[in-house]
Amino acid sequence: MIPADLVRLYGGPLELPSPGLYANFVSSIDGVVALGHERNSGSLISGKSQADRFVMGLLRAFADAVFVGAGTMRAEGKGALWTPDYIYPAAADAFAELRRRLELPPQPQLAILTASGEIFVAERALEAGALVLTTESAASALKARLPAASRVLVIERGRGFSLADALHALRAEGFARLLSEGGPTVAGELLSTGLLDELFLTVSPVLAGRADGSLRRGLVHGREFPANELRWADLVSVRRSDSHLFLRYRMNH
Repeated sequence: MIPADLVRLYGGPLELPSPGLYANFVSSIDGVVALGHERNSGSLISGKSQADRFVMGLLRAFADAVFVGAGTMRAEGKGALWTPDYIYPAAADAFAELRRRLELPPQPQLAILTASGEIFVAERALEAGALVLTTESAASALKARLPAASRVLVIERGRGFSLADALHALRAEGFARLLSEGGPTVAGELLSTGLLDELFLTVSPVLAGRADGSLRRGLVHGREFPANELRWADLVSVRRSDSHLFLRYRMNH
């Protein structure tokens, strides 16, 4: 299924189940995935690794939809796009061929999660077309501000804003294979609710450190699993590029 150029770059074949939900992170050796208020934390932690950018592009190329939180979107900056060719242009043709073989549209759908509706509507990604999942109270104001290419999807009607409801809404829209590029808070909710199927984790050869009270985050934030309810995963594959490790885990539900 995967084109030969992508097999060569990835170091082997790759298949992802559909439906399925998988997440992608890059982490320092000491477990930091977000550098507080720093923009582009992932790029800084990875050292702008081209191999890491390729894996990001490949995982996006498989996805029906990529979803992020509003905070992640702000951190990436106004010019960012969540498409395979944006993050790794050198494999744009191979990514496009993979999507044709999977019978997918040219680009994955970007879905943005925001309970408050507080997003900067002049973002390039919104101009390109995004699905904004929000609350009923925030929807009216957002609809009046969004670029024509984007639309609002209400996922809360007095019951609270949950990630499970957001994912159910995406599946109802026909998006079966979902990639989470949300931050540690999103990861924490996915893991605590048993929604995450697989985790792709790049371990970068860098140490970031954390001071007491630091805003630097590990992969999971906002959730603490009891000692008898720790989340376990099976290691599916290990790949290496120079001193970067690329790990794939399947979660035990």
